Amino acid sequence: MPAVFVHGNPETSAVWRPLVAELHRTDVVCLSPPGFGAPTPSGWAATRAEYVDWLVGELEAIDGPIDLVGHDWGGGHVVGVAMSRPDLLRSWCTDIAGVFHPDYVWHDAAQAWQTPGVGEEAVAGMVAATAAERAALYASLSIPTDVAADMAAGCDAEMGRCILALYRSAAQPVMADLFEHLVDAARRPGLVVIASDDHYVGDESLATASAERAGAEVAKLDGVGHWWMCQDPARGARTLEHFWASLG
Repeated sequence: MPAVFVHGNPETSAVWRPLVAELHRTDVVCLSPPGFGAPTPSGWAATRAEYVDWLVGELEAIDGPIDLVGHDWGGGHVVGVAMSRPDLLRSWCTDIAGVFHPDYVWHDAAQAWQTPGVGEEAVAGMVAATAAERAALYASLSIPTDVAADMAAGCDAEMGRCILALYRSAAQPVMADLFEHLVDAARRPGLVVIASDDHYVGDESLATASAERAGAEVAKLDGVGHWWMCQDPARGARTLEHFWASLG
């Protein structure tokens, strides 16, 4: 019964390292979505639906049932699996439930990536920066320096292409339309993590409403932001372990 962790954008699986080190379980698998620390297959379109299909394929190859945990876009893919293939899961956890709410408005960077021309310019700047410059930016977001260096090394032109395709495939009303299907995720126990200082995923009320529709529990982490698994990994690990223990 492994715990499978999936990260988001613009990251690699290194983002989970501090939290995984705090877990008491060792049956942990960290998956990297194509383009985000892993190679992309030939013809990879990098759409939201394609990433969900990719994750389903990865989970089918793992003996389950699985405790699936996602952060950022990894959390979006997790919800997609919970809605479409609950048979693969024992439980699921996401920290971006708010983005599925009809009232959610994509954050400024996402809107830039979704805009033709503007998005290409933005990712070109990201790729053109040196690894040291990217690592310094990650470190300024309360990400440990060793994790920041590993994630910075993973930023390349292919990641930039995947960022644009993924966000454009999820421009509203796509995510809002998925809100109606959140009830399908209630077929397995879910946990919605709400980091109080995460300003990328909508306010607490949106996440809470999405959690209610998905039949999920809510765990609020005060005083941490989007990268809560790096800012307070011990508390993040305890939150997950408490949830898993409640499943029996």
